Amino acid sequence: MIELDPSGLPALARWFPVGQPGVAALAEHVLATGNGRWWADRPEAPRVVAVSCGDRAVLRGDAQGLPLAAGRAVFSRAEAREWMVYVKGAPPLPVRVPRGVAVRRLNAEDAPALAGVAPEASWIHATWGGPHGLAESGAAWGAFRRGRLLAVACTYLLGSRYEDVAVHAEPGHRGEHLALACVSALCGDIAGRGRTPSWSCSRHDRTGRLLAWQAGFRLRQEYVHDAL
Repeated sequence: MIELDPSGLPALARWFPVGQPGVAALAEHVLATGNGRWWADRPEAPRVVAVSCGDRAVLRGDAQGLPLAAGRAVFSRAEAREWMVYVKGAPPLPVRVPRGVAVRRLNAEDAPALAGVAPEASWIHATWGGPHGLAESGAAWGAFRRGRLLAVACTYLLGSRYEDVAVHAEPGHRGEHLALACVSALCGDIAGRGRTPSWSCSRHDRTGRLLAWQAGFRLRQEYVHDAL
């Protein structure tokens, strides 16, 4: 696979679905934000096209078009995983945040706080090009105490009809309902933009599935994808 010049993106975008929830919104997000990379098996008349952003990638076309060695190298490492896509369909459960915690929309000045979350949570801002990109996007809500970011919910993938949501709560603050408060506020923003919130997670992510239900998301579809 070779990386493609961004000038050809409008034509390549037709390879991917439009107005779909979950990871299906990946191509729309890359087009809208400029964050991500495009790939194809050849520059002219490609048979296989892929788009990647953060820790997500979507491949479209005839995989037989991949060179045999490359195809074997990729798919031999693939692990099938069950994935679930939820769509907002009910009000969230009521939540009271602890005293001294403020839940608000992030702005550019919050980039350092966002960069300071636990290292294993750096994926939360990967689809926006880093903490500054997400903080400036207006697409994230956080729970703060004395300037420290304890939980954050954001639009992980920005589609034309759906915005796929991601959330992280810092260790030691995962029983305080801060994640739910952030997700609920974010969903209000998404609805105000005329879009519908969606939620994607592994079938085995019981914590994520429970939080999705508490926030008013209901299951739309299940499928199997390949993880590398």
